[in-house]
Amino acid sequence: MATHLAGQTAQRGGIVMMLLFWLLLMAVGTWWIHGGLEEMMRPNANIVHTLPAGEPVTLKRNRAGHFEAPGRINGTPVTFLLDTGATYVAIPADLASELGLKPGRSAWFNTANGRVEGTLTELDEVSLGGLKVQNVQGSISPGMERDTVLLGMSFLNLLSIEIQSGEMVLSLPKQ
Repeated sequence: MATHLAGQTAQRGGIVMMLLFWLLLMAVGTWWIHGGLEEMMRPNANIVHTLPAGEPVTLKRNRAGHFEAPGRINGTPVTFLLDTGATYVAIPADLASELGLKPGRSAWFNTANGRVEGTLTELDEVSLGGLKVQNVQGSISPGMERDTVLLGMSFLNLLSIEIQSGEMVLSLPKQ
């Protein structure tokens, strides 16, 4: 009789563990479906829609440790990767063509992948959240992959920048 009761208790314990496993699996699945993974990968995805004009922009690092955020060049949505090592707002050639950017004079750029030739261009307006800057120097880079624009110092130098605890706060300078 004792062996029979021990077997029933073990069976109930197994059923409880299986139910807990399925509940946990459903909870993680629900979190994933509702954007938890997207929030971790792209924590700044909503800044374009939530900030009033001129207000500071606070960006969080993504899982890769980068500050990446949606923005606009000449009114067209783009994805920016903030890069304090880039001299200009660097735009892949294919995206520059889609944006209708006019290539200017030829220039050489030192990149993480070596020295590359590209062209300079003028961007009528660059915006990130509620921050908008007119007449920003840009570069068209034929060797760049993806549709991500490197938001370089030709834009960032026009702002006040604070980095602390994994967050970057960008604001218009006080006059």
